[in-house]
Amino acid sequence: MVTFRSTDASGRTTGLLFRCVLYALLALGLIIVDKRYDHLGRIRRLLSVVAYPVQVAVSSPFEGWNWFRDSVTTRDALRADKTKLEAELRVAQFRLQRYEALEAEAQRLRALRDNTAAVTDRFIVGDVMSVDLDAFRERVLVDKGAGDGIYVGQAVLDSGGVFGQVARVGQMTSEVILVSDAAHAIPVQINRNGLRTIAVGTGETNRLKLPYLPTSADVLAGDLLVTSGLGGVFPAGYPVGTIAEVKRDPAQSLADVDVKPAAALDRSKELLFVWLKPQAAEVLPPPKPAPVPKK
Repeated sequence: MVTFRSTDASGRTTGLLFRCVLYALLALGLIIVDKRYDHLGRIRRLLSVVAYPVQVAVSSPFEGWNWFRDSVTTRDALRADKTKLEAELRVAQFRLQRYEALEAEAQRLRALRDNTAAVTDRFIVGDVMSVDLDAFRERVLVDKGAGDGIYVGQAVLDSGGVFGQVARVGQMTSEVILVSDAAHAIPVQINRNGLRTIAVGTGETNRLKLPYLPTSADVLAGDLLVTSGLGGVFPAGYPVGTIAEVKRDPAQSLADVDVKPAAALDRSKELLFVWLKPQAAEVLPPPKPAPVPKK
């Protein structure tokens, strides 16, 4: 058992129980006095001022660690939010670009429809799949073929004007020869005066030629060329191009006339295959038979 007795340096025994009771009564008295009269409040406040630097020194490492952790966490969260917002912005920009492309495509298709409504029986729109890379050929492959009713020689337009005509037909695709192909020719007339001639390709997408006009022909730079409708392939009145330059050499019988195509031969993505109405194609009267000489 624990005994409340001890021996000090002089050999006298001191009762631990007595001292414990004495200190307890003293503490109780101080508590009562402090509670009632608040005599120790000033001392506590003074001690709190003295102890404050110690408290700050003790708590500073923990507060510093918490601040560092919160700061790192906040920066990581902000960095993640920034990355997420940038990704969403890129997606929104891509979608906006696609919407702009769709709007432009819709405008082109409306232009194609409006331009052909009066002279065509029906039409379908095809997309360009590939372009012939041969420097001596101006042809494109389109995703419409015999299964869609496409036939060789059919007129092909874009939103600007005459694009070309079908040169070869497959079941699912067709090959379109451009008006700028060196092997292509199209009947045209000058819109200003009705002068008829033939426009031929040069192998360059930005230039056609009128090789059969005499130097005395009434043709000027800036004149609009339209289809004449002769032959029944192309609808009459469709833009083919604009006269870019006229050169007349007195030593030559024919003028050198350059034409800028109306169609966007190097940019068009949607092409229009048209079926002409019977009254839209201008039919030439049959030639009169030569008179039989009298015997």
